[in-house]
Amino acid sequence: MDLGSAQALWEPIPGWLNTASYGLPPKPAWDALQAALDDWRVGRTSWEPWDEATRRSRAAYARLIGVPLADVAVGSAVSQMVAPIAAALPAGTRVVVPEGDFTSIVFPWAVHGLDVVAVPVEKLADAVEPGVGVVAFSVVQSADGAIAAYEEIVAAARAVGALVVVDGTQACGWLPFDGSLADAVITGGYKWLMGPRGTAYGYYSPALRERMTPSAAGWYAGADVHGSFYGLPLRLADDARRFDISPAWHSFVGSAPALELVEEIGVGAIHEHNVRLADRFLAGLGQPAAGSAIVVVDVPDAAAKLDRAGIRAAVRAGRVRASFHVYSTDHDVDLALEALAG
Repeated sequence: MDLGSAQALWEPIPGWLNTASYGLPPKPAWDALQAALDDWRVGRTSWEPWDEATRRSRAAYARLIGVPLADVAVGSAVSQMVAPIAAALPAGTRVVVPEGDFTSIVFPWAVHGLDVVAVPVEKLADAVEPGVGVVAFSVVQSADGAIAAYEEIVAAARAVGALVVVDGTQACGWLPFDGSLADAVITGGYKWLMGPRGTAYGYYSPALRERMTPSAAGWYAGADVHGSFYGLPLRLADDARRFDISPAWHSFVGSAPALELVEEIGVGAIHEHNVRLADRFLAGLGQPAAGSAIVVVDVPDAAAKLDRAGIRAAVRAGRVRASFHVYSTDHDVDLALEALAG
């Protein structure tokens, strides 16, 4: 599907520039969710049809980041899916993270009392030296859209035998990257993948899974889901599904069509579109291109100016964080620039 045709599947109020906070659902995803909610309201169906969307979402995520389906678990939040990795590490393990990275990829290591060291994201590869056990980072930084030197960081980690744990939440859906290079890629599904809150996906490599304990295992982690409702013996799936938690059915119902639409349009085409708009926004403010779908600029009285014009973007201490996705348009850029010009 070409991007121009695909844009007809969204109906945003002009001026939405905040996908880095949450993405907007395309019509197929919205319609699927409404149908499921209607069925739920009157008890029209069992849960199995809703759960089919979990299978579809898992498969689409695996394809998007280029990993085997058997290596993908589903959950509800990034920190929840990072936690079993942190729990598997020996006391004193050194973990290198970017300064100011989103806490979902930082707090789990600190909670487990590991030796967490923060460095500027642009110096992350240089900081992965002998003695480092894990390098954990967001592929794209939430605060300012900076893109980590993913392949360079992976190479540095492999040279010293360190694990690579990646948060793809602000990247997956617009930035092409090879998830199989990492040991784990954890992604929240409600931003660039445009699903409802309550969906998350985790690629865990087979070697990493051997070190992890599925301490939150329940019926949905069973080898046979329908045969794992009651009692012992323990009978978990052999693959990454052993790390599944019972899914929020309706959230996945609203996620599967959105993920599949991202595939149909193509991440490469979405990347080109998003970055073109973001760089055009920067140029309109006299700033150099950044090559990211998330950009930050300093503008006096930005919050008031955007609010008056009905532009929805994040403002942090006077800095405007604008983020662009498949449904963003040149008109949105023009509205934002006019607003910030006062």
